[in-house]
Formats: sequence, structure tokens, C-alpha cells
Amino acid sequence: MSGASDGATDEELASAWALSVDSELGSPEDDAGSPDATRILNQAEIDSLLGFDNGSPDDVDTNGMQRIISSGLVSYERLPMLEIVFDRLVRIMSTSLRNFTNDNVEVSIDNVVSLRFGDYLDSVPLPAMFAVFKAEEWENYGLMVIDSAMIYSIVDVLLGGRRGTAAMRIEGRPYTTIERTLVERLIRVVLADLSSSFDPLCAITFRFERLEVNPRFAAISRLSNAAVLARMHVDMEDRGGRMDLVLPYATLEPVRELLLQQFMGEKFGRDAIWETHLAEELWNTEVDLDVVLDEQPMRLSDIIALRPGSQFILRQGREAPVQLRCGQVVLFEGRVGRRKNRVAVRIDQVVGRLPGAPDPLGSRRG
Repeated sequence: MSGASDGATDEELASAWALSVDSELGSPEDDAGSPDATRILNQAEIDSLLGFDNGSPDDVDTNGMQRIISSGLVSYERLPMLEIVFDRLVRIMSTSLRNFTNDNVEVSIDNVVSLRFGDYLDSVPLPAMFAVFKAEEWENYGLMVIDSAMIYSIVDVLLGGRRGTAAMRIEGRPYTTIERTLVERLIRVVLADLSSSFDPLCAITFRFERLEVNPRFAAISRLSNAAVLARMHVDMEDRGGRMDLVLPYATLEPVRELLLQQFMGEKFGRDAIWETHLAEELWNTEVDLDVVLDEQPMRLSDIIALRPGSQFILRQGREAPVQLRCGQVVLFEGRVGRRKNRVAVRIDQVVGRLPGAPDPLGSRRG
């Protein structure tokens, strides 16, 4: 040992010692199944677990860390009937825009996706026009975004541009009043078609509010809220562009149950036969009615002192109205009388009936 130590360094001695121990006790792979075995991961294995490709942390789009962060995002529900509404919108818009432009117009829908409202605003290429509209019956707002190509195309068509030539685009300048007015006319046509698309589900009116060119002024919802994006493409021979329709989930909340239907008129488990049977049985149910002649407070000592033969003095007169109760609920008011040697109560009015509700007494009153 002394001779070996004279010609070898400390590192060589440590590695030789480790090899001798491994040969006597076995390799670390053999002990991987034992509970006391420990293993240190190298950098390549750590990068592989985190999803870094070739150890490069710059690739954040497909790595595992990005998946961990994205797993905290909200998973938005799918609305089958809303997709049918958008398909109906495409068909109606194709006819309306042909009449509006006197040109051959083809409208197609690229996709319908759910995303956060702020993420969409950040992805809109500028310049563009943001049309804010209000759903009157739902008391909330929606957003329509028209890109620059569509704006110049519709202006060129409405001002008599020749067919077969692409619209001239002049970037780097604000939109003129004429361009904004023509685009506003287009938006009103599309909103009328959108209202018609919802008619089979519910009656809704979409009213144009304002036109913006800055996305910060077109924020109709919190940036973190969920929204539905329908991206449409309008083709007018060699001209055309894109139109995006954004509806926040908060706007669609009043008709959420209708949009969750797989087909028109779905009942979601509702059984009309059972409802009819239950209603018939309820009409035949017997209930006990108590006629309250009088109520008066008494001390506990007076109640304890009551004996057989004790008398109460009723403060109500002979013609005073009395209450008919079912449990603790007051149902009717009437008067006590006599009918064929029996004590009877004539009902005069219904207590607690909602305004506009049908009168259960009907023609039997009085």
C-alpha cells in the first residue's frame, strides 16, 4: 500500500477504492430495488424530466415545465349548440353580404375555440377595427374584430372597385371617416344576421355600440375571463379578409343551458309523463286546514293555571274575519257561519297570492 501510494495521486486512490467497493458490494443498479439505495440524477436526466430538449431551457413551448404551468388553466366546456348557431350564421351572412356588396361573396368559418380574453387581444394583428356590440336581452357585450385586409376590401367594393383586382392597402395611417362609416354598415348587417342565427334558440337583439381601433378601449371583459372565438373568412373573388367574433362566457351565461344541448329541444333528463302524473297526484292530496278564530298572548303562569272548565273570552266579533291555515301558512280569510246544522267557513279572499296569479276561487267567490 505504501508503494502504491507513492506513485498515485489522491484522486486515483479514491477511484480505485470505489471500484473495489463496487466489485464487492455490487453495482448501484443491483441495489436500486432496496429501500436504502439512493441515486443521484445527472443534468441530462433532470433536463429530460423537465422536458428540456437536449438540455436547452430556452425551448419553453413544448417542455414539461410549460405543461405544468398550463395545467392550471381553466378547461372550458364545449357548447354544441353554439357551433350550430355559427354554422347558421355563415349561411345567412353569405346571402346578406352578396346583397350588401352586389358581388360574389363566400363566407367560411375557420374554427371555434375557447381562450382567455386577454390572450386574444394580445394576438390581434394591428391595424384592425374593434366593434363593441351589446346583447340587449342578456345585458352584456360582445366583440367583433375586422382585420385590415377586410376593411380595405369592403371599402373598395362599396366604392365601385373593379373586380379581379386586389384592394389597395395603405398602411401606417389612421382610418378615415368614410372607411369607418362603410365598415360600420357592414357590422350592422353582420349583427342582424347574428340575431337571426339565434332565433331558433331564443330571441336576442345585438345592438352596435361603438367602433375602436385600440384594443385597450375594446375590453368588454376581464383579461383572465374565458371567451368563445369564432374566426370567419370572407372571400370576394380576389379580395377578402377575416372577421373574428368574440363572445365572453359571461355573455352566454343566460342561455348556457340551451347551448349545452346536443340537439334542438333537448330536455336534459326531464320526463313530461312523470311531471303530469305527479301533478295529478298532488291535486288529490289531502291537507288539514285550521280555522283560527282568535290569537292572544298569555303569560306562562296563566297557561299552567288552566283547568277543565276555564273560559277564554274571544276578542273577535261574530262577523269578524278568521284565517284558514295549513300548518303555519295562512291560505285564506273567511267568515264563520252555519250550513245545514254544521259550523262552516265561507272563504272571502286568498292570502299571499302573487300579483297576476290565477285566482283559485274563480267564479265560486261569494
